Amino acid sequence: MKEQLKQLQNIEERINYLIQLKDYSNWGNLEGFKSTCDQLKQTVYDFSEEQISSEIRKLNDSICFLEERAEEQLTPMERVRIVRSVQRFSLKDILENVYDDYTELGGEEDANVDPAMICAKATLTRRGKKKIHTVSVMVIGQECGHGEEFRNGGSCRPEGNEKALRYMKVAETEHIPIHFYVFTPGSYPVEEYPGAAQQIARNIYTMTKLRVPTVSFISEGGSGGAEAIGLSDYRLMASHGYYSVISPEGAAAIEGRIGEGNKVPRELVEVCADRLRLTAMDNLNHGIIDRIIKEPPLGARRDDFAFFAKLRSEMVNATDRVVLSAKSFRAFRTWELSRKKAKAENKELDVEISWDLSKEETARLLKQRSEKYLSMASHGYEGKPETQESMFRQMRTQSEQFYYTVRYDILKNQKRQLEKMLSDVSGEGSVVMKRVSEPLLSMLNFLSGAKKKEPTRLITYTGNGQNGTQQQDPLEITDTYTSPLANEDKTVSCPNAEVHGCKDLWVPDLYGEFAGVCETCGHHFPLEYQWYLENIFDPGSIRFFNTHLTAQNPLGYTGFNKRLEAALEKTGRRSSNMTFTAAVDTIQVVTMVLYSDFRNGTVGSTEGEKFVQACKLAQRKKRPLLAYVHTTGGIRIQEGTLGVIQMPKCTMAVREYIDSGGLYIVVYDNNSYAGPVASFLGCSPYQFAIRSSRIGFAGPRVIRETTGIDIAPNYHSARNALRRGHVQGIWDRRDFRRNLHKAL
Repeated sequence: MKEQLKQLQNIEERINYLIQLKDYSNWGNLEGFKSTCDQLKQTVYDFSEEQISSEIRKLNDSICFLEERAEEQLTPMERVRIVRSVQRFSLKDILENVYDDYTELGGEEDANVDPAMICAKATLTRRGKKKIHTVSVMVIGQECGHGEEFRNGGSCRPEGNEKALRYMKVAETEHIPIHFYVFTPGSYPVEEYPGAAQQIARNIYTMTKLRVPTVSFISEGGSGGAEAIGLSDYRLMASHGYYSVISPEGAAAIEGRIGEGNKVPRELVEVCADRLRLTAMDNLNHGIIDRIIKEPPLGARRDDFAFFAKLRSEMVNATDRVVLSAKSFRAFRTWELSRKKAKAENKELDVEISWDLSKEETARLLKQRSEKYLSMASHGYEGKPETQESMFRQMRTQSEQFYYTVRYDILKNQKRQLEKMLSDVSGEGSVVMKRVSEPLLSMLNFLSGAKKKEPTRLITYTGNGQNGTQQQDPLEITDTYTSPLANEDKTVSCPNAEVHGCKDLWVPDLYGEFAGVCETCGHHFPLEYQWYLENIFDPGSIRFFNTHLTAQNPLGYTGFNKRLEAALEKTGRRSSNMTFTAAVDTIQVVTMVLYSDFRNGTVGSTEGEKFVQACKLAQRKKRPLLAYVHTTGGIRIQEGTLGVIQMPKCTMAVREYIDSGGLYIVVYDNNSYAGPVASFLGCSPYQFAIRSSRIGFAGPRVIRETTGIDIAPNYHSARNALRRGHVQGIWDRRDFRRNLHKAL
């Protein structure tokens, strides 16, 4: 009867799996089948072997039928539950079954820098030209485990992402490919050094130019946690996995405006899971991933060895494709790879392909990676030019590129070299002349009795004119613009009144003469973004561009079109990102502004594209790039992964700009959270914050609900961001123009 008990145990696990999949509802009379299974287990010795086997077959047939029905009717939320199941395969299972051997790096099990992040150097045995050879790869991925609490469900802390970054660089040094495995619902939202947002930004920034082939496999991809190791040359995804900007429960809480501590209705969660378009097929259709790996019905589990064989083949072949795309001589091998792949989908191919890349091939690989990500989500916005207009813009761009290349890269460099040579010659000549003339001058002064001259004093500019009148400091904030908030005739209290004894402030003075700053403690009250446009930049110097790009509803998210129309009517603008060129005391700068009036400054496909175009313009014209963040609420959840892909896309544009020698400055104001801070904003080498601003990866409510921790009121303060190294300085609003001029 041992065999029958084993069969019943297997059936019981399958029933429990279905119950969890159906969110513990009595779908298909699952409770009845579970009761029957329990009864058979208790009375197994009361029947003959033939009788109990017959009952088991009947029960098994019923469960098989339910499994087939469940697979046919799978909803997006049920796919999420499949991924979250403790029976789901994990990264440790992959290391054991996909690779021939591996050595875990940075600790093992709970004795680890972060048990939720695994880094391992693994080996694969390959066959080529009837020869067997071993290749090494670096495996990096989140480990959700099978219910172990110390794994934290695959949510990595900043130190875990830092460990991943460290071993990315090791793989780059050793010239071996990297295989990324994404098994995370999202990053652990803590801001202790180096901070969740800052570390994710560093990871993405580094991955943009990793000089080795990279392949990623996504099972559970949750927002920024997935992007921390998700940027790769080829992206695979499990057919029953999900990849989303936010969890369905989180989206439902936002959409339903559910108060903290209240339960989100199950029906609303199901609806939001469908609206987010988070399935593998949805992501493939939107161009976010490159290929889907088919799983067995209801998803692969830890003992699905046939799936592991398929995954091994897919990872190896994907690496081959990436390498061949960068090779100089690759036509016949690419053809052979495609031909054999069509015949034997689940087998490794015996085509000899070396994973080592030359310097030229590496450059080609990086160029292809850049082009791939910069072109993503191009269908997520409106305003793409027509064919003729596109050709005209391309010609204008090329002519500008030629002009500024000649002006700065050729003429200016030649001028600098000539000036340096003349300076060196002059310096050498002055030393010789001084050695020759100094004794003669000393003797002449001695004979003539002349006194030694006093050193010349430097005269400091006092700002007075010829008639003693005070001149206007060009970097002083003027009162040419007054906030509309100053029109209210009332007083307000400073939030720090109890601590610093601040007096009540009369609103016309506060938002007029004081520029929204408490004169006692320096607390900054929020001001509209128009104040900065009028007071920071030279009058009349602002020239907007890309104003035709319009935010859209690419996923067809129910009800979102009306919200976009309301935002357009409220602001008169087409997105939450303004891009323009301006001057700060005649210094030309390309500027990007995220402002709160349009969808709380959230970033979607349109905002990302405008930022990319701003980076390209700044790079082409050799100008500094300023990102002023008036407010950003993160990635726009209604655009799903088309929104979250803006994190690597915009970071790629920043990396291209900085590598070309550009100066990138970010200034945070008010509230700045989530994806933008954890990517293209957080990767700037020069980040500053306006006093009283708040910066972080997740807000207080999200931190409390995901970690159970009640954070301090100043947890996201600018001072804490400065303390952990996220920002390099804190600016007073009244000194914004002066400090920006110094930074430029």
